[in-house]
Amino acid sequence: MRRSSTRKTASSKATTKELERIDQLFHSYANRSSNLIDPEGIEALCSDVEVDHTDVRILMLAWKMKAEKQGYFTLEEWRRGLKALHGDTVTKLKKALPELEKEVRRPTNFVDFYSYAFRYCLTEEKQKSIDIESICELLDLVLGSQFRAQVDSFVEYLKIQNDYKVINMDQWMGFFRFCNEISFPEMHNYDPELAWPLILDNFVEWSRAKHS
Repeated sequence: MRRSSTRKTASSKATTKELERIDQLFHSYANRSSNLIDPEGIEALCSDVEVDHTDVRILMLAWKMKAEKQGYFTLEEWRRGLKALHGDTVTKLKKALPELEKEVRRPTNFVDFYSYAFRYCLTEEKQKSIDIESICELLDLVLGSQFRAQVDSFVEYLKIQNDYKVINMDQWMGFFRFCNEISFPEMHNYDPELAWPLILDNFVEWSRAKHS
């Protein structure tokens, strides 16, 4: 009985120490006046873990923290993410990134990550859509490695069309469904009668005309 309580005390002490180190790490990157890790702090973190600040793994880290504001991490968000990753030092955090990427790539997690990526880029209050240029960059970052041909073709279409200046969440999620369900580049199983966003009907029409 005593032995198990000693074990519990030792593990709770270890957890406390881990949390202390996580907090210390936060304060080493945080802006002192705002008590937030701001874009400058994130750049310093990226430099230390040797990852470019535009790397998809930084977005994955934000997803793990459930960070709400683009380019900023609160102490609570930082604790949530780093505790889950056991990343109480820069070295451990760096080692945790490949595992985090594997976790995000699991299909059940990836849908959540994909919709999070869109929400994370809504920087203004009550903003519901994202401009085409930013969407093209985001698609490349988030989906490019999985669905390169579809992303390249859709980005090409988005850049030349004039009907849409912005993309909303429904269209964003619709394209992910398209990548998963529609054979590409033939698209013979695409049925415009089904509930696809209109922008995808237009994209398919443009793509078929281009390849015919």
